[in-house]
Amino acid sequence: MALPSYAGPLETFWYYAFRIICGMIFVFLISPLIIIIPLSFNVEPYFSFSQGMLALDPDAFSLRWYEEFINSERWMNALQNTFIVAVCSTFLSMVLGTLAALGLSRSELPFKGVIMGLLISPMIVPLIISAAGMFFFYSSIGVSQSYAGLILAHTALGTPFVVITVTATLSNFDNNLIKASASLGATPTYTFFKITVPLIMTGVISGGLFAMMTSVDEVVVALFIAGAEQRTVPMQMWAGIREQISPTILAVATLLVCMSILLLTTVEYLRRRSETIRGITPH
Repeated sequence: MALPSYAGPLETFWYYAFRIICGMIFVFLISPLIIIIPLSFNVEPYFSFSQGMLALDPDAFSLRWYEEFINSERWMNALQNTFIVAVCSTFLSMVLGTLAALGLSRSELPFKGVIMGLLISPMIVPLIISAAGMFFFYSSIGVSQSYAGLILAHTALGTPFVVITVTATLSNFDNNLIKASASLGATPTYTFFKITVPLIMTGVISGGLFAMMTSVDEVVVALFIAGAEQRTVPMQMWAGIREQISPTILAVATLLVCMSILLLTTVEYLRRRSETIRGITPH
């Protein structure tokens, strides 16, 4: 919003001061990422800027660590595990979260606040507590140190994001559309897939993207649940820091940052598209 022409000296000062403060906070938050990205192109096996990099010497930059990531069997196995777990847990999170949000949207449902609190509790409870609880529970049912256990654990962590986004989408849902569909002879199943799902799909996909980012970035629960064969990329990065420090970790971190930016851009696009469909003009 532009500064109005009638603004006084105090309003003008706060207008620019507020933007300067926001800019400083943004720089503070983004600085670690800005440092990691150029370091991933360092030709030397160090976690610091060399004299050649500071002088912008082309010979000081290399794709060496990205090549090592691609050619490493250990990293490729971790990437494959991450992809399998993220896709499966995201799909389950989208299904369970959407069904839960649809149930919570019904006005006759009792104890909605309590149920909502339980559903989003994985976002509130400290992750180390959730990881310890999942470890003991999954060990008792025999799915610890397996793909099934890791997928279920990441599903539990990702489902709250789907519940929140779909619930927000359903808050502006016109239930008269369902009544109109029923009055025209449509079955509940047909109405759900042809009317309800298309209108809430933006929220479902947005929640699924958040669930995927949670799965790809999660390491604490994976350390408790996953075995040697289910090692994911974050687990491999953790092991690399503890056992053998290599700038390959910086290359992987840069790729994860790019992936996060891409997913967040997609979420923002879906949000704007949803506003356009509902006739809301973004400010």
